[in-house]
Amino acid sequence: MDVKMTLAAGACAFAAAAASAAPDVARLMGYVEGAEIADVPVVQGRIDAVSGIVYNQIKTLRAVRQLKMSVMVPRTRAKKPAVIYFPGGGFTSSDHEKFLEIRYALARAGFVVAACEYRTVPDKFPALLNDAKAAVRFLRAHAADYGIDPERIGVLGDSAGGYLVQMMGATNGEKDWDKGDFLQENSDVQAVVSFYGISDLRTIGEGLGQDNIHASPAVTEALLVHGPAFKEFAGASILSDEAKAKNASPIGHVDGSEPPFLLLHGSGDKVVSPLQSAYMYEALKAAKSDVEYVLVPGAGHGDLPWYQPAVIARVVNFFSAKLGAPKAASEGASDNL
Repeated sequence: MDVKMTLAAGACAFAAAAASAAPDVARLMGYVEGAEIADVPVVQGRIDAVSGIVYNQIKTLRAVRQLKMSVMVPRTRAKKPAVIYFPGGGFTSSDHEKFLEIRYALARAGFVVAACEYRTVPDKFPALLNDAKAAVRFLRAHAADYGIDPERIGVLGDSAGGYLVQMMGATNGEKDWDKGDFLQENSDVQAVVSFYGISDLRTIGEGLGQDNIHASPAVTEALLVHGPAFKEFAGASILSDEAKAKNASPIGHVDGSEPPFLLLHGSGDKVVSPLQSAYMYEALKAAKSDVEYVLVPGAGHGDLPWYQPAVIARVVNFFSAKLGAPKAASEGASDNL
């Protein structure tokens, strides 16, 4: 429903309420002649938002870097499943306060929704995976603070964030990636949604005519795995060490122990080859993991089709099915303070 239709429907509802309430208006405390009377049906609850939460600290000899997340918490009394969003940014940025449309829809559906920054290039792999797993452990350690059911945590990411959440799901049970605080908590996740994510760092541009770009030691996946040229190190292509690149790729860790996956990609993506999701889907299917794959004809990389209600509903329904449907934000507590 568009804005004009929504406003028109709201006006009709107010008019109908005024008409039905007219005979009793004199009994309403605060009524004076000329006041507009309107019943307001309660169809949604409240969502609390907390920003700037430090979930991990990276300590070096001369500095402490604080990694932050924001959290949206539906005001319901029930323990809620949680979804953590990790943003894309080409491995060079992690601006987590975006993808708001889908994060808000998940919160409105009753999920606690966190959004996390993480380390990017020039920090090398596995720094970003260490950070992502630290975010899961943090929320489990603070589950009571945010009303989270710690047994039901899913992850969501787009592009490089899609790579990261695929990596998280594919490494469930691999404890060597756990670094930092709250190590007593489990970093495994129970569901993964990847938008046009990278599954194999060796073939990001396959079929796109970008072989020269992705063979360069300056491309970001090469910097992620090998680091920049410095002193005696001249830099290295992502293809220079197959074993190292495969170990840093989600597809290299698929073994059948993965949580449910939903992969979404556009056939018109010119940044991350749609074959990335196709290959991951086939690998998960071959391992007999629970996986769904949605290919959107003509959709590109991060363009408007991914923000439409049909796509958002698909993701909300997936998390509801795999994590258990939460109470909607319109149910439960309605405290005003």
